[in-house]
Amino acid sequence: MLLDRRTLNRALLDRQLLLRRHVMAPLDAVRHLIGLQAQAPTPPYYGLWSRLARFDPAELSGLLERRSVVRATLLRGTIHLVAAEDCLPLHALLRPLLDRLLLANPQHATTLADIDRDKLAAAGRELLSGPPLTGKALGERLAERWPDRDGRGLAYGVQYLVPVVQAPPRGLWGRSGQPAWVCAEAWLGQPATPAMPPAVLVRRYLAAFGPASVADLQHWSGLTNLGEVVKQLPLRTFRDEHGRTLYDVDGAPLPDPDTPAPVRFVAPFDNLLLSHADRTRIISDEHRPRVFTVNGIIKGTVLVDGFVAATWRLDQQRKRATLTVEPFGRLSSRDRAAVEAEGTALLEFAAPTADHRELLLR
Repeated sequence: MLLDRRTLNRALLDRQLLLRRHVMAPLDAVRHLIGLQAQAPTPPYYGLWSRLARFDPAELSGLLERRSVVRATLLRGTIHLVAAEDCLPLHALLRPLLDRLLLANPQHATTLADIDRDKLAAAGRELLSGPPLTGKALGERLAERWPDRDGRGLAYGVQYLVPVVQAPPRGLWGRSGQPAWVCAEAWLGQPATPAMPPAVLVRRYLAAFGPASVADLQHWSGLTNLGEVVKQLPLRTFRDEHGRTLYDVDGAPLPDPDTPAPVRFVAPFDNLLLSHADRTRIISDEHRPRVFTVNGIIKGTVLVDGFVAATWRLDQQRKRATLTVEPFGRLSSRDRAAVEAEGTALLEFAAPTADHRELLLR
């Protein structure tokens, strides 16, 4: 069976909880999505606001403070906010990726090139089993043991060799704080955990992002050689418009391609745009350069009829909040009104105490 681009779009939106806002606990949504990309503190809050009915950011902050969710270096070697029970199994499964990335940063390659990784990991685990340490403080402590090495590079290495999480107040809504790291096992009170079975990861990915190809799965996770795992699973198969094989779990929804898709403001760095090798099911190749910047920033985007049609930026200064929306082309009067309504709702969510809120739709 062939699935066209619009069918894949509606399937993705449905599984990403974006065809309608869901009445769902934030923790359940984080589990379903297998985490939210979280280089910056606020995107996970916008990501859940766009997906859940009556989402209260204090709920997600509470989950962080209660250690029910954590911010950790995981998929693609980037910071993700994940359910606590997924952190250690995912880290163990992703170790080959994290080991590859260890020397990928040229700034720290010299420091880490010939170091004894086991000793560095043991030292980092020991230092991070107590109160959280900033990267600077961790580097200074490690440099006492390796005085001929750059402390920043040593701290960088530990963040890939050891399962670590960023402790609050980093990541809390309405608060700020430097990234401070702590060993995940100590923070969660859990011993070393077996790796998540690759078959489990594949099924969970397809349930949240499918139907998808092996290339899509590997792009999302950062892992390689997953084709053999996929072949061993009893999955549905389809073809896309380019003849590529797509896989899916039984019973996963495939909405009608003409299903209405509401305007949605998608968070910066949202995995919706990052989890397929072929992203044309959500954004055209023509528009990608306007969203993915050369310095690694992925802008907030606006979906119109299910596809990325604009970018958005929120600026807050004291009691003033401005939401700027920049469409890629002319919007119909109906779509423009829908963007204005959803943008106004976003402003009210993001800046409830502002004296002045302004929406600029270019």
